[in-house]
Amino acid sequence: MIVVGLTGSIGMGKSTTAAMFAAAGAAVYDADAAVHALYRSEGGPAIEAAFPGTVTDGVVDRKALGARVIGKPEEMKRLEAIVHPLVRARETAFLQAAKASGARVAVLDIPLLFETGGEARVHASIVVTADAQVQRARVLARPGMTEEIFAAILAKQMPDAQKRRRAHFLVDTGHGMSHAERSVAAILRALAALG
Repeated sequence: MIVVGLTGSIGMGKSTTAAMFAAAGAAVYDADAAVHALYRSEGGPAIEAAFPGTVTDGVVDRKALGARVIGKPEEMKRLEAIVHPLVRARETAFLQAAKASGARVAVLDIPLLFETGGEARVHASIVVTADAQVQRARVLARPGMTEEIFAAILAKQMPDAQKRRRAHFLVDTGHGMSHAERSVAAILRALAALG
């Protein structure tokens, strides 16, 4: 089974691209969804212990937690030290299940793939990209998004140009979804040739 890492900065269309890979038959692991699931399960008690008042009825209050960590690098590191090992355990279980099911390609959708050294765990990396104006418009159109939150998220992420240089494959969503779908199909053909 070929394992690829899918990444891209906020607003680039990574989730949409991941859905395209899933629709084409690849097994897809969503690290963000894993984090949200952990916030409703085993991650809650550890997060409440580290950040009192951020969990209600066993569920992490993402807004309250965000207020405690966004723009505060040391607090963010404490949170990541709790969450990342739990997410990795779920990723490992996903890969075992994908392999057992006979999947030929497994896609790990990881927003901070390069920032966390995740590229060492995959055979190839795919970066989803778009120009900065498209990205900004998409992000600021999200409910509850502010310039401050957007800036804080970007500060955590490797610049798009740097990600593009490190990628084995690119999917540019700035030219429309049909263009992106053709890129996904071409990447899957290239990966099939490797496998």
